[in-house]
Amino acid sequence: MPNTILDITPGVRALIFDCDGTLVDTMPLHWEAWHAAFAAVGVTCPQSLLDETTGMPASAILAIFNEQYGHHLDITAVAEDKERRTAEKLKAVAPIQPVVDLVHRYHGKLPMAVASGGRLAGVETSLRAIGLLDYFDAIFTADDPIQPKPAPDIFLAAAVRLGIEAEACEVFEDGDMGLIGARKAGMVATDVRPYL
Repeated sequence: MPNTILDITPGVRALIFDCDGTLVDTMPLHWEAWHAAFAAVGVTCPQSLLDETTGMPASAILAIFNEQYGHHLDITAVAEDKERRTAEKLKAVAPIQPVVDLVHRYHGKLPMAVASGGRLAGVETSLRAIGLLDYFDAIFTADDPIQPKPAPDIFLAAAVRLGIEAEACEVFEDGDMGLIGARKAGMVATDVRPYL
């Protein structure tokens, strides 16, 4: 049985959250959209690749797919198709309660940001669906001109916006790429998967 009480590390002064699979239970929707978008261009993608690249922007995932499997898919077209398919279902997503409870506990007490590999429109739709859109002081996504996870850049940008040094920030993530990026940024990296 998973742990159900998630809390912050003592001494932390700002919280940074991934969105998909961390705050919002969207991963099944994303995987379904991915498989449909790949099928639409006549190829299949192993679920293992999608699992390994969780948290990365669609364009980066497609670049890795092309390189690893010798394809030449139109990255922009397939990424847009995947995002369209996901957007159609995002309004009905559910919160990931242990993480959302943490947001509620620290809202107004600590500055908080979202750092997502998703597109801004999808992140905002998801956060609005679970009633958290106005809870964050900053939202960074794949639409920002920032190196994606596993680079630390998106987390460092969030820390700057929140006005808190990186080592006093805690990142909550469900993806290995995000956890790597958070550690590279010098932040406390918390894997939420044991709480789900």
